[in-house]
Amino acid sequence: MPALPSLRTAARVRRPRALDQGVGVPHVPMSAFVVDCAIYVGGARVEGRWNPRDAIAEVRSRGEGFVWIGLHEPDAEQIEDIAEVFGLHPLAVEDAVHAHQRPKIERYDDMLFSVFKTMRYVAHASPTTANEIVESGELMCFVGRDFVVTVRHGQHSGLRRVRRTLEADPEHLALGPAVVLHAVADHIVDAYLDVSAAVEGDIDTIEAEVFAPYSDFSADQIYLMKREVLELRRAVAPLVNPLRRLTEGYSPLVPTEVRSYFRDVDDHLATVAERVAQFDELLTTLVDAVLAKITLRQNNDMRKITAYAALLAVPTMFAGIYGMNFDYMPELHWTFGYPLVIVVILAICGWLFRTFRRNHWL
Repeated sequence: MPALPSLRTAARVRRPRALDQGVGVPHVPMSAFVVDCAIYVGGARVEGRWNPRDAIAEVRSRGEGFVWIGLHEPDAEQIEDIAEVFGLHPLAVEDAVHAHQRPKIERYDDMLFSVFKTMRYVAHASPTTANEIVESGELMCFVGRDFVVTVRHGQHSGLRRVRRTLEADPEHLALGPAVVLHAVADHIVDAYLDVSAAVEGDIDTIEAEVFAPYSDFSADQIYLMKREVLELRRAVAPLVNPLRRLTEGYSPLVPTEVRSYFRDVDDHLATVAERVAQFDELLTTLVDAVLAKITLRQNNDMRKITAYAALLAVPTMFAGIYGMNFDYMPELHWTFGYPLVIVVILAICGWLFRTFRRNHWL
């Protein structure tokens, strides 16, 4: 089996016409990385268990319908077989193998390639002690005239429920592969809404902790939350413009009937983007508030230190004066000289203590 880079050269050559009749299509057996492979004609799933080779051959022999194949974390060799069957663009295939791509929607001749970041909220007892707030994955979607190939990376955001929902609405599914792309995008953006709502609750909890009286909240947990919000922002922000282009006729693979559905997804995505921007601003404000409280606490500590230093300075001054051992000093040989000095020291220290207390230095 040739290595992945060789696919660049192979994919530049147009597929032979015999491919449309299922002749010469490489055999791709069903295996663990193939989650599901199905044929849909008129919006209904065709009975039977299909492998990618037979499925695409059946669709092209019928001249109607499309294939939807779901993959989970395929390696380079496995996805190369799929790429040869469906004629996927080599640059998009590389992205699907290596993952960790920026969210995008790109057009390659007669194919659309989209990358989505999947997000999942990680349950935890309290945001003030959690080590992880959100977990991310990745989902790529290849959409052609008669096929949809979804490639998922990560252990969450499976598409089984999406597939069942679409199969329950054959009339909608009959509009073609673009409907699957919409359902995938809608599923992922709805997850963004759920995650952003949960994160908002965590931020409210942190905010209450920060402004609670006598709280000693650390800024470290806020920085953790900012990092998690940044991860959510990286999933949402790059997708806004590409998704909006689909509503404006970016590709003929998305018919007019389906564009209105993408507008709804675009509205939800815009809502999430606004929330995430507000989260970032609020967390920045909370960091400033924590730093201000730390500064204020340090100022109070310095006042106390200064007040106690002033109290200690009084007996130190008297001890310094009377420790110079001169013969002629006030009241040096008087019987009550020592008690008088002690009384004066205590009086001055008492006066200073009351003054500092009144001014809230102590």
